[in-house]
Parts: sequence; C-alpha cells; structure tokens
Amino acid sequence: MNTVYDFTVKDRKKNDVSLADYKGKVLLIVNTATGCGFTPHYEPLEEMYKEMKDRGFEILDFPCNQFANQAPGDEDEIHQFCTLKFGADFPQFAKIDVNGETADPLFAFLAAEKPFAGFGKGLKNAALNKFADMNNKAFGDKAYIKWNFTKFLIDREGKVIARFEPTVDMKEVKEAVAAAL
Repeated sequence: MNTVYDFTVKDRKKNDVSLADYKGKVLLIVNTATGCGFTPHYEPLEEMYKEMKDRGFEILDFPCNQFANQAPGDEDEIHQFCTLKFGADFPQFAKIDVNGETADPLFAFLAAEKPFAGFGKGLKNAALNKFADMNNKAFGDKAYIKWNFTKFLIDREGKVIARFEPTVDMKEVKEAVAAAL
C-alpha cells in the first residue's frame, strides 16, 4: 500500500467506497466521536469544508468508539447528531476501530506513515496523554491512534503529509490544508 487510494472503506450505509474516488483532492481524514471533549472540532471542520470544498478539499469522517466509549450510537444516530448539532455536511463513513487487532487497515496505514509524536506541552496535554495511555494499554503495539479527532492530511497524490493530534489548534490545521490546496 503506497497511498490512501489503495484502500476501500465502508460508507455509513455499509457500501464499499474506494478512496481512489478522491484522487486529485486534498483530504483530511479524521476519527471522531460524538461524546468527546473534542467534539466541538466539528464546527471548525465544517467551516473549513464549506470554505475549501470547491477548491478540491474533502473531509472524511470515521466515527470510532474505542476511546472511553464516546461514540456509542449507530451510524444513523451519529450522522443525525453531527448534522443537527454542527451542520456537518462532509462525508461520514461507517463506525470503525482504529486500534488493535480489529483496526481498520486505513488507520494502521495512516499511523505508520505519520506515527504519534506527542500531544504537545502543557498540563492539559500531559493529562490527556496519561488518560490515552491507560485507555490504549489493551492495544499494545497496535495503539495506532491515541485519541478521538486525530487528523491526517493527504495531498492530491494520496500521500500522508501531516498528522494533527486533537490538541493541535484548528487554525494550524486549516493553514496546513490551505497550503496543501
């Protein structure tokens, strides 16, 4: 596997979607959860999507319940929540696992391309790191993603060019997306 275009994922209705369908676009691939403290990231994500989608930008949203059971609903419930509360209009896919033996191969690939490099400095980030380590202990060396709202930036050739942990300011994410466009 050399690019994200080599992967097929399931949409929220469980239909196969080849990521090759997104060739030539800049992608932001995000694992999300509706009950997470980072759920408000949906607002700047939607703003970014509205502002840049006509320039060849897509956000691909993959709900995941592996972090303190913060995405307990089914795909329809999650979609309804995101649409009604945040007006999220970008593609949302089937709920997946991002860690462990059942991790979606796409996320194992993304994490191998851009491994975790820390949540950053500060007390809040240190606390999240400790909590994430406890949560992810069961996944051992297959704890690819440390928490909800980890974002991977993909260039127009399907290569992973950046990883943003949920603690990264969304302005920084937006600037990187704009530069990739």
